[in-house]
Amino acid sequence: MPDDRDPAAAGVPDAPDEPQQPVTFHEAFAQAARNAGIAQVTPGETPTGSSLLKAIGGVRGLIESILPGLAFLVIFTVTKNLVLSVTAPVALSVVFVIVRLVTRSAVMPAVAGLLGVGVSAGLALFTGRAEDNFVLGIVINIVCLVVLLVSLIARRPLIGVIVSLLVNDPGGYRTDRAKGRVVLVATWCWVGLFATRLAFEVPLYLSAQTELLGSVKLILGVPLYAGMLWVTWLLVRAAYSKSRPTASAEPS
Repeated sequence: MPDDRDPAAAGVPDAPDEPQQPVTFHEAFAQAARNAGIAQVTPGETPTGSSLLKAIGGVRGLIESILPGLAFLVIFTVTKNLVLSVTAPVALSVVFVIVRLVTRSAVMPAVAGLLGVGVSAGLALFTGRAEDNFVLGIVINIVCLVVLLVSLIARRPLIGVIVSLLVNDPGGYRTDRAKGRVVLVATWCWVGLFATRLAFEVPLYLSAQTELLGSVKLILGVPLYAGMLWVTWLLVRAAYSKSRPTASAEPS
């Protein structure tokens, strides 16, 4: 006989909730842009020292970025002990993660740093070559340089794409000549940054000049990044401060 009971009473499960829509590439890229250092100053606003410090992760982020590389350089220069030189930065990175967990701070920056330091240490220990501790950084610079050049070839300068997402002005740099020139120059500046790093670091890596390579990496790391970020903010401000919409009068 057919069962005339209510489906709910019979234990028939309710219809499942609609599945969540997957995050699109555009949404993911937009979120990445909002998390980038350039997003710490709204295009058109005046950059400040505090905004620059915030963009590089604050004092804690600055320490976490510099100290592992400095530890490797000092220890390797003094001892020439590969194992000690690459494991000390890993230990420091683990401490950074623990401190963030204890203080309930954002832990992902420290985890990302630990991952990078760990992979670099693993490569150096696997090959037995101290200079291979810098391979990951060189590869990242190559990838960034290629992405920037591709964006220029496609006539979609990466800085323009990022700024457009930040100000909700899709394609504005393609219709406004002033904006277009600014983001083009800014993108070429970042090309110059990564090309400069590679021009110095690759020959030193190939010639196995580990101590000099470590020193150059520190100099061309956070300091050069911070300087380029400041230049980018000033360039973008020059174009976007002139075109910021003014509040219109409310209709009566």
